[in-house]
Amino acid sequence: MTDPRPPLAAIILAAGKGTRMKSDLHKVLHPIAGKPMLGHLTDAVAGLGAERTVIVAGAGREQVEGFAAPLGLSVAVQGEQLGTAHAVQQGEAALAGFAGDVLILYGDVPLVTPETMARMIERLNAPDGPAMVVLGFRPADTLRYGRIIAEGDRIVKMVEHKDATEAERAETLCNSGLMAARAADLWPLLARVGNDNAAGEYYLPDIVMLAAADGRASAVIEADADEVAGVNSRAELATVEAIWQRRTRARVMADGATLLAPETVWFAWDTRIGRDVTIGQNVVFGPGVTIADTVAIHAFCHIEGASVAAGAIIGPYARLRPGAEVGEEAHVGNFVELKKARLGKGAKANHLSYLGDADIGPGTNIGAGTITCNYDGFRKSLTQIGAGAFIGSNSALVAPVSIGAGAIVAAGSVVTRDVDADALAVARGVQEEKPGWAARFRERSKGTK
Repeated sequence: MTDPRPPLAAIILAAGKGTRMKSDLHKVLHPIAGKPMLGHLTDAVAGLGAERTVIVAGAGREQVEGFAAPLGLSVAVQGEQLGTAHAVQQGEAALAGFAGDVLILYGDVPLVTPETMARMIERLNAPDGPAMVVLGFRPADTLRYGRIIAEGDRIVKMVEHKDATEAERAETLCNSGLMAARAADLWPLLARVGNDNAAGEYYLPDIVMLAAADGRASAVIEADADEVAGVNSRAELATVEAIWQRRTRARVMADGATLLAPETVWFAWDTRIGRDVTIGQNVVFGPGVTIADTVAIHAFCHIEGASVAAGAIIGPYARLRPGAEVGEEAHVGNFVELKKARLGKGAKANHLSYLGDADIGPGTNIGAGTITCNYDGFRKSLTQIGAGAFIGSNSALVAPVSIGAGAIVAAGSVVTRDVDADALAVARGVQEEKPGWAARFRERSKGTK
């Protein structure tokens, strides 16, 4: 069946200098939940099936181009900062021949959801056919924002704050700047925008009033103020991060996980949490984490680039680094660090261990203080431990090395050669005892104080 919806494109404005960020990194590339702000938007429009996405860049465009190129996205350049209408115009060449709907977004407004974008497009294509759709919101503080005067959802007037009358400033419905329009309407209207205003800029909202002058009304739909929060400073970046985290915690709990202190748990953009998972206080998830059902993660754990299978127990104070794989019902205890290590089903590493570049079989017990010596200064090497092995406390396994299934490594051993299955490996100095030596030593030492 043919999709009745018109094709979709997006223009993302990212030409601002971002001077208040005081950073060498382009403003829209600063991360929210481990993903660049710009990436949140490009993911959203890709999920809606956008055929083309154009990012309008200015200062620091090389960084934006570096982000866009691997994704196959276009970058248009706004050489002079002449206003939002002028910025959108720069995307026209990249959308030459495109005849569908166009979403206009802002690279520093990263939290707008695909659902809201879809509502904008749906309203644009409603039977009454508005000229365009504007996304409005009602902030607690309206002083900075342009106003939307509307009757129902029909826009009567849009005006920038600095150009508004006192009566217009009393309106609480504000303009987020996000819009949806048909390409056939957008470009002719933009060409008619002037700059006879207090700032001498070409304002994008003017196209709404130009369409109205032609007898075509536009519509407004509303979003929550948090969804259109913008980022112009480090403080605002932290505020938007907090909004994203709050949303995600609520979703994770709604999906069946328990957060013992929700405000202390931090997720990454791609964290996946199963049902009946319990997460303790002050747990941080970096990118690339998948947690299966019925996992318990105790307080003060840091997990990144890792997977944890059903029924496993992690922490407290555990660190799972990229490449860590924890099997079903395995235990990773306090002050244990895994890096590119696989812990088999039911295996346990409960205390004070480093396991890097290791393949550890099911049912194996790793004693306290065990380390896999995986790096010789030039290369990383693998430690393999078979099923049901027992590694005694304070052992060092010097890779590459293999410990057979069911083998026992005596505590305090430094293992440099392979150990056969079911063997006992003792690799430490022989204990020697000299009767009375300690008393004689103390007597001799009295005169030296």
